[in-house]
Formats: sequence, C-alpha cells, structure tokens
Amino acid sequence: MKFYEKLRNLRKEKGLSQEEFAEMLNVSRQAISKWESGQSYPETDKLITISEIFGVTLDSLIKDAELETDRSNTISSPFWLTRGSVYEYKSKKTLLGLPLVHINVGRGIKKAKGIIAIGNIATGVISIGLIAQGGLAIGLLSLGFLGIGTLSLGLLLAIGAISIGTISIGAIAIGILTLGAVSIGMFSVGALSVASHVAIGDHAYGHIAIGRVVSGTRTLADTSAEHYFSTLSSNIRAYEVRQVILEEFPNTWNWIVHFLSSFFR
Repeated sequence: MKFYEKLRNLRKEKGLSQEEFAEMLNVSRQAISKWESGQSYPETDKLITISEIFGVTLDSLIKDAELETDRSNTISSPFWLTRGSVYEYKSKKTLLGLPLVHINVGRGIKKAKGIIAIGNIATGVISIGLIAQGGLAIGLLSLGFLGIGTLSLGLLLAIGAISIGTISIGAIAIGILTLGAVSIGMFSVGALSVASHVAIGDHAYGHIAIGRVVSGTRTLADTSAEHYFSTLSSNIRAYEVRQVILEEFPNTWNWIVHFLSSFFR
C-alpha cells in the first residue's frame, strides 16, 4: 500500500476531516488533499508528527509495507493531540458506537461527540461546551434533558440567565414551573410573575395571583407593613395558598402545591 493510501485510510479511521487534520499539522487543506492523492509528499517533520498522531512507526508509514503499531507511542494511545491552539482527546473505549470521552477544544469550530463530550460544540450524554447538547448540557448555549447555561433549553430542567424548560430557573425563566426575576409559565414565582394558573411575586399576574401587586381571578394580596411577600413578613399563610390552588385547580400535583405554598408561613 502506498503512503498516500495509508494516510487517507488512517485519517478516515480517526474520523477526521481534511480541514481538521490540516489544522493539527498547521498546513492547508489543499496540502492534505495533495498528499492523499499522491501529488506531493510531506516534509520530514510532518511525517514524524503524522506517525505520532496515528500511533504507527515512521518506517511502516513511508515504506511500501504493512503499518506497524508504535508500542512506545503515547500520543495516540488513547488518541489525543496538542498542536498550537488545538487540544483533542478521544478514548479508545466506546459505548453504543461513541467514545466514552471525547474532548476537542481550540480556536475555530471544534466538535466533540461522545458519552462525555467537551468541545466548542459538544454533543453527548454529558456535554460541556460553548454550544452543548445532550442529556446533561452545560454551556453558553445549552440544549438538553437538563440544561445549564447562559441561554438554557431543557426538556426537564433548565438553569440559566435565560432559561426555557419544563422546570425553569433563571433571570428570565419560561416554562411549566418557573422561578426567576422575570418568571413566565403555568406556575410561576418571581419578582415579576406571569402565569396561566398560579403567579407568585412582588408583581403577580395570573388566574391565581399572590403577592404585593396582584391581578387575577383569585388574588391573595400581601398587606404587611414591609410590602414584600416572604415567609417572615407576609400576612399570607401557606394554608391559604394551598386552599385557593386546590379550589381552582384540584388536579394540581401535590409536590407543586407544596412548593408554591412553601414560600409562606
């Protein structure tokens, strides 16, 4: 097998695009394309780096012979690479066809995909990145079953500056059960709270509105001297909150009723 055929096969086995491989070697994509088509040949220092990346001996790489694993190689076993602004690690162990751990960070678009994924763009059961998506997603923009980030979208739980999820916690929270400075949902708690069912807040607007300034079909207004609803100062009692919720929405889950009434004595 010729060098250019070995190079192309090794790159594809690692799941690297020509662009990604070129960045690792600090060359252009066109250079990789020429190497893989046999139009040109890498310089000696590049050949050494290539052998290190793929964990093969230099002799077997450049000669017309079968590839041999370099037993003393520590760079590709498990596969990792640090070259300039790029760091990548990919574990040999896999689950469901994905590496258990894949880390790919650096300048530009660096994608990581694994059971545990860390990258500029990360996809995994547990994912951490500028853009993260997966079961548990943590990132500047996170999308997942559980999402934590500046902008967070969570199927179950979202926590972030702006969060959208079934249960949502954030400066601006939107969802079914929400807690935030600005809280919008079915059951909402916040400084400004807007809800289709129950709104609790300094300013509360909903079918049931509970707080200092309230507007709704059923209201519980805080008339305490401090003019702020809290477990310490409010004249509103927990049993009153439970009673009005169950009267208006008798099928509300008990844990939601207890959560909403827990803000009061």
